Amino acid sequence: MRTFCGRANPSTGALDWVEEEEYDFHQEIARSCYADMLHDHDRNQKYYEGIRSAVSRVKARGQKVVVLDIGTGTGLLSMMAATAGADVCYAVEVFRPMAEAAQSIVEKNGFSDRIKIINKHSTDVTVGPDGDMQEKANILITELFDTELIGEGALPSYEHAHQNLVQEGCEAVPHRASVFAQLVESELLWSWSQLQPLEVDGSLLAAPPAVARCAGAHSVCDIQLSQVDPRSFTPLGPVLSMFSVDFSRAVSSSFQSHSSQFAARSRGRAQVVLSWWDLDMDPAGSIVCSMAPSWTFPCFLFQWRDHWMQSVYFLPAESSVNEGDQLRLTVCHDDYSLWFSLQQIPQTEAPPPRPSCTCQAHLVWTRPRFGELNDRRRTESYVNALKSVLRDDSVCLSVSDGSLLPVWAHMLGAKKVIKPDEISVLVGEPYFSTSLLPWHSLFFWFCRSALSGLLRPDASILPGSASLHMVAVEFQDLWRIRAPCGTCEGFDVTPMDEMKSLDFRESREAEPHPLWEYPCRALTRSESVMTFDFTQSVPQQPISSQGSLPFIRAGRCHGVALWMEYHLTDDITVSAGLTGPISEQGDCVWSRHRKQGVYFLRTPVESSGDGRSAVSYSFTFEPSLGDIKMDFNVTSQ
Repeated sequence: MRTFCGRANPSTGALDWVEEEEYDFHQEIARSCYADMLHDHDRNQKYYEGIRSAVSRVKARGQKVVVLDIGTGTGLLSMMAATAGADVCYAVEVFRPMAEAAQSIVEKNGFSDRIKIINKHSTDVTVGPDGDMQEKANILITELFDTELIGEGALPSYEHAHQNLVQEGCEAVPHRASVFAQLVESELLWSWSQLQPLEVDGSLLAAPPAVARCAGAHSVCDIQLSQVDPRSFTPLGPVLSMFSVDFSRAVSSSFQSHSSQFAARSRGRAQVVLSWWDLDMDPAGSIVCSMAPSWTFPCFLFQWRDHWMQSVYFLPAESSVNEGDQLRLTVCHDDYSLWFSLQQIPQTEAPPPRPSCTCQAHLVWTRPRFGELNDRRRTESYVNALKSVLRDDSVCLSVSDGSLLPVWAHMLGAKKVIKPDEISVLVGEPYFSTSLLPWHSLFFWFCRSALSGLLRPDASILPGSASLHMVAVEFQDLWRIRAPCGTCEGFDVTPMDEMKSLDFRESREAEPHPLWEYPCRALTRSESVMTFDFTQSVPQQPISSQGSLPFIRAGRCHGVALWMEYHLTDDITVSAGLTGPISEQGDCVWSRHRKQGVYFLRTPVESSGDGRSAVSYSFTFEPSLGDIKMDFNVTSQ
């Protein structure tokens, strides 16, 4: 089925209407990162051990083993159950393309006689002689979790399953989940939550009271906490076990709160709660799959995964604590989300309601955007650039989303805009909420072109230009999300690799990733591959660029990293990618504020680093589309 759908063009601001074949289905699978889950050997192994243990316990009771697998995906867990000795498995998958893939995988592995794929939401599954399931299950297997544990609707699904689909006293894999939390002070992390005071040309710019006192949005900030240096935060208390959910018993999705008391370990400002969860795959807790960050593990035990990360929660307001203070950390949750609060003991006030943004800023700015606005070095660059172009009679127009540039320009003496035909300074960060990939901020260029008739002949444009940069990289772990799966824990899952959706157009283009969370090594030098002159209007004809970058370091090239650099003036540049030189070993330091583009090669390439092979590139900027088309190949001399 082909669908006529509108796609917002982030570079031009226009709505482009295109005809796509099963557009949403292809998008979902191409970007789903199923490969990461299938490559997660620790997860797979722990599930397999838990499933074998549960099947053995049911068999020991002399019962027929009936398995319900909710959210089966590829059918992997059901095949594990069938291999462990289950008599019948009902594998539920609501997403039709995945249900079809699971059916192919089950057939390919010879389990069609014992595994039934049900293409429904679990709450629509029926039980009985004419139902989807002939009888209720005595083993419940699920993988309904996200980084926040319950964000994918795990609690309502479990609640319904226990009421309608499984026997009382059923075995559950996983058996329980436990949520952990730690209170910390962190200037870095807190900068992602609240607008901090900034100094602009000797004057202090502080947030309005409505913004400064706002509790912010309660939504979780999910990140690879392993990449946050422990030196960037101060623990104010121990790691606390906040609550557990026993999945083998009736589960409630109603509001609940849980508290844990502790003595503050050091003096500081209580600002942030770090959180993660563990899964006990068996009742004894002998099979544990942990989501804890790497710095809590001996290095050889840590398992990298992207489908389950860690969570950062921001307290509604920071508060001072002293060493030895008796504190109570409270976590509340509804059916889909968690939020935290901190109380001093002996105060016994009830847990506060869910935080909500009253200042609107938290609804407009993302967490990284808060961090970007609070970046003092970045602010200094823009202020210095503004000072170089502003005059007493300057009429300044800012083109960016949610930017502080107009405030800074006013503080530096820019004249108020009175007439729309006398713009002498056009400024932009550029930042736009619609921008997904780095070059989508070229929307600034299109805005500049549309304003040409309102600009003075001698108008200053800031930034004056931008350049697209690239470097070929070897990822430490991120490659897993796009790697073929082949055989997973002894099961052939190649139908997943062969799905047409994984060869869809969207999966063959660059995709956005915050590379500070995903370590990589540069195998080539970094290079500017395209330049865009903002002092001139967008050209009518395409701009093209070709070239090659030789491999100068040995390694396995998984793809290419791409980012934009904005040249505010001749000597002031702000990078949205690399923030320092590449080390001799190829280590990269990336901006925490913007996502970079990643183009994954179809097949990773081994590099000897002797310069005999290179990544050749071809870029074309299409003004009519507002986008950049690109192609990469590895060539040998």
